[in-house]
Amino acid sequence: MDAKTQKSELTRTAIVGAAMNLALAEGLEAITLQAVASRLGLSKSGVFSRVGSREALQKAVIEEYGRGFLAEVFVPAMQKPKGLARLNEIVARWIARMRDVEMHTGCLYMAGAFEFDDREGELRDMLFDEITRWRAALRRTVLQAIETGELKVDTDPAQLVSELNGVTMTQLHDARFLRDPQAAERAAQTWQRLLSSYLA
Repeated sequence: MDAKTQKSELTRTAIVGAAMNLALAEGLEAITLQAVASRLGLSKSGVFSRVGSREALQKAVIEEYGRGFLAEVFVPAMQKPKGLARLNEIVARWIARMRDVEMHTGCLYMAGAFEFDDREGELRDMLFDEITRWRAALRRTVLQAIETGELKVDTDPAQLVSELNGVTMTQLHDARFLRDPQAAERAAQTWQRLLSSYLA
């Protein structure tokens, strides 16, 4: 990669990062080329030349958030054996990320779901696809724990995933709005109590 290309890639990374910060603070609809340009001291045309349209930038933010989330929560857990060990690792990492990252920035998945729950369009579709892909991965992990005999055979994977999502939503609510310093500990305890009702 030559120096010019490398600089261009670094600038694009900075643009997407600035847009991400804007989205986490004010919502995906707050992203505009001008707003991002102003944050970085670039021209609006300079932003456009690297990322394209406003919608392209919004999509890049959703993609980047998804990449980061999976890289921290899901991918490392794949080193664990299929079954309960892997499921526990995913949940532990999810709770830790909520504590260490989303508590300070907010969660694009949750905020975006509220922002776009009553709209149609490509951004909603993309966010929907990202979230359902993540939940499908969780369901597969639950199914594997049923197959290994560690969870009850009558476990409903969709139900468990829904309950688990409720745990992390409550954690984020309590950490950010109630400013409860024990939100992550409470989430971990809730998960253990929930899990005990599903153990074989």
